[in-house]
Amino acid sequence: MSPTETADVRKDGIKREISVEVPADEVTRETDALVQKYQKAARLPGFRRGHVPASIIRQRFKEDLKSDVVEALIPKYFRKETEKLGMIPVSQPRVTDLHIHEGEPLTFKASFEVLPEIKVEGYKELRAERPQIEVKDEEVEEALNNIGEQHATFTSVEGRQLQDGDFAQASMDGRPKEADDKSKPVHMDEVLIEIGGKNTVPEFTENLRGANAGEEREFEVKYAEDANDTRLAGKTFIYIVKVKAIKQKHLPELNNDFAKELGEFSDLDQVRKQIRENMLAERKQTAEREAKDKLVAELVERNDFQVPEALIDRQIDLRLERGLRALAAQGMKVEDMKKMDLPRLRAGQREQAMQDVKSSLLLDRIAELEGISASEDDLNREIESVARQTKQTPESVRARLTQEGGLDRIRNRIRNEKTLDFLYHQSA
Repeated sequence: MSPTETADVRKDGIKREISVEVPADEVTRETDALVQKYQKAARLPGFRRGHVPASIIRQRFKEDLKSDVVEALIPKYFRKETEKLGMIPVSQPRVTDLHIHEGEPLTFKASFEVLPEIKVEGYKELRAERPQIEVKDEEVEEALNNIGEQHATFTSVEGRQLQDGDFAQASMDGRPKEADDKSKPVHMDEVLIEIGGKNTVPEFTENLRGANAGEEREFEVKYAEDANDTRLAGKTFIYIVKVKAIKQKHLPELNNDFAKELGEFSDLDQVRKQIRENMLAERKQTAEREAKDKLVAELVERNDFQVPEALIDRQIDLRLERGLRALAAQGMKVEDMKKMDLPRLRAGQREQAMQDVKSSLLLDRIAELEGISASEDDLNREIESVARQTKQTPESVRARLTQEGGLDRIRNRIRNEKTLDFLYHQSA
């Protein structure tokens, strides 16, 4: 006799429902084992610990024993039954019609989702755009000038007022004119403000021009609705700026001596060559990434299939987790995060999460068809890369990932990347 008996299997797209029966002797065996555990731990008036009769345990803890039997047997026999049927659940089962009585079989129905059967269409006909990548001479010169800006030095100017082209070394306090929950004060102890600079807010130039070192000035700044910093957009701030010193900027002369200071360069032409190569590599990488994104989008568009809700929910969780981590890194407080409308955020992430899951399933299927896999060498290289970034040993990184179940995630990511590379190169 089979340890479980399946009464029927119902199919509805990617949804399945199975009826499972666990024989009475299995239920009795599990119940007896639990009674013995209760006997060892139970403390009841009139009995020494470990000497409570089984009949008393069964009577006193009847409902608890039922719950524990259900908790022990349902996951175990649900897993056995799906394996016997060749099913791979991707969601937790929803259990209904549970029947458990002493001396009788335990029966239940379990509803769950499985992976869709995917027949990938048209992936060998995909064609990627490959734009001509170039770097103009003037772009190289602009980048070289930016490097010069990064090596600029500043000297103090005595005996005159701030004028255009100068830099005010200052401290700054700003507060919203009309306070609200979203507007926060601005404070900087040490800031350089370029008078008349193209990136300087005009009100700072107008109100600081003509100031002396040691002088303090107060003024208002009305920010545009489309200001880059959303905390300032559309707001009026009152600033108190104290000029500590007047500074002049000195740019280095862009010559062969400057090139040698930058590293292993003998002259400025070598610096220009390195700049060009870096810009070309970056643009090629960006173009390839954009081309791959378009390939995947077209692949998803060509292949329509049902996606398990459990996988979509899981992907929404991952996207929100990444987003909240980014906000925390930018300084958002936990109490502010708790005020966020999570249901609305989840709804907003759903469409992209579905596309993410579809593309991942399609890439998995293509990898199977093309025999693409992540080798141990691939995995070792990735672990060594993580170790270098986190300044740990490869052994400690591997141990942590093994404990967290992260190795399979890395293998899947590597395989997806190799599959994308395959699609990109075969689309030429």
